[in-house]
Amino acid sequence: MRTGRARASLKQDEQDPVVGQEVHASASLLTDDETVARVRATRGQFWKAHNLGERLADEESLAAVAAEQLFDADGQFRPEYESFVDLPGNVLVVDDLHIAAPWDDPWIVAGLTSSIIDRLTDNQYAVVLPRLSGNTAAALLTEAGVLLSAEPFSDELLIIDTSLAAPEEAAHRVREQLRSRARYGGADLLSEEWDEEDDEGEEVLTARTRAVLHLALQQLSDQAWQEVSTLGDQLAQRNAGGLFGSLPRVTWHQDGSWRRQMAPAFDDPAADCSSDAEVEPRCTGEEMALHLGIARAQDLTRNRPRLVRDTVAGLPEDRGDFDWGACSDVLFQDHDVLMLFDHALDGMEDPEGDIHQSLGMVNLAPHDWFAAFDPEQARDPDRGFRHP
Repeated sequence: MRTGRARASLKQDEQDPVVGQEVHASASLLTDDETVARVRATRGQFWKAHNLGERLADEESLAAVAAEQLFDADGQFRPEYESFVDLPGNVLVVDDLHIAAPWDDPWIVAGLTSSIIDRLTDNQYAVVLPRLSGNTAAALLTEAGVLLSAEPFSDELLIIDTSLAAPEEAAHRVREQLRSRARYGGADLLSEEWDEEDDEGEEVLTARTRAVLHLALQQLSDQAWQEVSTLGDQLAQRNAGGLFGSLPRVTWHQDGSWRRQMAPAFDDPAADCSSDAEVEPRCTGEEMALHLGIARAQDLTRNRPRLVRDTVAGLPEDRGDFDWGACSDVLFQDHDVLMLFDHALDGMEDPEGDIHQSLGMVNLAPHDWFAAFDPEQARDPDRGFRHP
């Protein structure tokens, strides 16, 4: 079996002139500078393309199958799809895997698939994979999808709903499995090293990463304080849009006083990013703010390259720059707060509830979001904020 170092790389193809409506990309697995695996993905954003269904139908393979099953004849989402995912609107179709032995392993394919999902999506995507059995490459994608918490949508499709916590936790398990196998060896990988193993001990929040995360949190803070002023004490509603409307629905009945406490949860991590302080959420509100900040930073690096370039001008480059998946892994002890987006788990925030107690969760009820995890690390109440 070949030995050497394995690393994943991402290439965005220049096939579609309308950036944002439909993007083709591929992720490759390289060892000793030889490509041993490649998977293709097609990303479509419904809000930027009224004919997204037609555009996907015009593609080959799984994208066309997805178009038929997700969209009706009028180009609207089918009701069964809208009820299947939490936030229908953006679609990433992953298919066309080519992989050489001995790398044709579901865990390796799951790691490669996770890489392309991390780089091309945020927490508002439906990731579509084939649902097959057998010894084909497409069946490996199916096994990888199951490892990444994909759910059966039809006889032909699996879907990962990135708005839920389970896929993020599954991706973390996949990365840990690959790291463990690289570190201790195994029947399948022997002495190969997954690239992320080399990152252990290195700085995840590099200077350029901090700068972009700071920018993202500042943008979210601006939006939060503007909505604090606009909404006053009225209740936020999701269908009204806005930042507070995008939070888990357990927060929608909070008043202006609660929002005035939530807004600084963006300011404080932003201040940490712009200093030498350790960036670490100190309460549930800051956990949510940092999750949203990482998602916004990921969008900025993907869609606003000129703004990002200006933001990081003069800062030293690092191989770990803009690794938002690693940031998500390192900055949080757990991702419990993201489970609040899962409507199937409504009520889990109740400290007296069975789920809350059995999983050892803390401070998920909105009125507890601003209680410090560690009283000795509580924020200074007289610190002041960027906004009045």
